Amino acid sequence: MTGGRPRLWELLERRGRALVSGIPLGWLSLFFLIPFLIVLKISFSEARLAMPPYAPLLVRTGAHTLAIHMHLENYRLLASDPLYLDSLLYSLRVAAGSTLCCLLLGYPMALAIARAHPARRHLLLMAIILPFWTSFLLRVYAWIGLLQDNGVINHLLLSLHLIHQPLVMVNTTFAVYVGIVYSYLPFMVLPLYANLEKHDATLLEAAADLGARPWRAFCRITLPLSGPGIMAGVLLVFIPAVGEFVIPSLLGPANQLMIGRVVSNEFFENRDWPTASALAIVLLLLLLAPIVLLQRYRRRELASA
Repeated sequence: MTGGRPRLWELLERRGRALVSGIPLGWLSLFFLIPFLIVLKISFSEARLAMPPYAPLLVRTGAHTLAIHMHLENYRLLASDPLYLDSLLYSLRVAAGSTLCCLLLGYPMALAIARAHPARRHLLLMAIILPFWTSFLLRVYAWIGLLQDNGVINHLLLSLHLIHQPLVMVNTTFAVYVGIVYSYLPFMVLPLYANLEKHDATLLEAAADLGARPWRAFCRITLPLSGPGIMAGVLLVFIPAVGEFVIPSLLGPANQLMIGRVVSNEFFENRDWPTASALAIVLLLLLLAPIVLLQRYRRRELASA
């Protein structure tokens, strides 16, 4: 009896762990893996004027035989047509620049919140989260009113005699940067704050006692310890910024499309689902690289700890 109880408890514990891990795995399989496989299948199909607008991969050639017709021209088109390459490079450039701006703005904000009095931290965090209470689309439209030729910013600059004619800010790459940085800045601040708030303040006190200046103590202690928070914030901003669709469509230039707009056009305007699916697969594979790097970085951190 006594020997059987530990074994029974171990069995129940194993089944409990399997159930706990099986639920998210089932969720990911249902809502990520299966749609991904469907899109992957369509990317190897051939476009046609029908419903659905792509040819099937499995074609019956006999009573009991099936043939697989894989169409690789979609991926060759992505490599040969400069439209897709230019859109992808433009998206990566905008996402990287926006991520850098979010990091430069978000790190001081997160550090100030982490070192603020505990009674004020909740108010400062509320100020960061407060924009999420408003519709994302309404916030982007608000920036149109701020940046347009007769908007608030140009009106203020003209009234202060800092400019003599309105600045063209809407439908520019600058407006895309502003919209992305404003929208995704909380995704940089929150993981940084979660990391900085856990730092041991006695390390900075010890560095000051040993004669280190605040800037040197920050570079040698605070910045290295905040590496996981920086990596998490960078990924949370960069990955969705690459495929952003709403902000470039409303604020960006018409002659420079980001990859999200190109995918949408291929799906809904050109009705070329195979090319759009191939473009989505290539984009997903490119975004897997920083995720793999983050996992390696975390494993090294855990191993060193």
